[in-house]
Amino acid sequence: MADTRMTRGEREQFLADVRVGVLSLSDGGRGPLTVPVWYGYEPGGELWFVTDRDSRKGKLLLLVDRLSVCVQTETPPYKYVSVEGRIAAIERADRERHTRVLAHRYLGKQLGDRYIEAGGSGSDESILVRVRPERWLSVDYGKAFGSE
Repeated sequence: MADTRMTRGEREQFLADVRVGVLSLSDGGRGPLTVPVWYGYEPGGELWFVTDRDSRKGKLLLLVDRLSVCVQTETPPYKYVSVEGRIAAIERADRERHTRVLAHRYLGKQLGDRYIEAGGSGSDESILVRVRPERWLSVDYGKAFGSE
């Protein structure tokens, strides 16, 4: 079978594209918390996302130092990139610089602004989480089977 791994450039661009990420965090004696997240990423940089400090996810983020995020395509030939890394920083999120930027990225400007104004941005206690990807897993099945 052909090598289906992505090159560094391919996986970084794939992660930078607009996709919903699936965040996994250790949750003590339970299975990991695995939830979808909107995120930002530019090749070579840190992955970042915003969440409510008082959510289950927010509380767990204050207890762990590492996390994983996986992004994937929904149609064949399937592709995915999974990154694991140490939390570089947890800071207070800025509504304009962080939350609105994500709303525009995922919903477009008009709908993103409506989302923010309707309170879809979480509380004033939202946090910005920055992660430096350290370990990567990637697959592009198009390399083995071609694209349709």
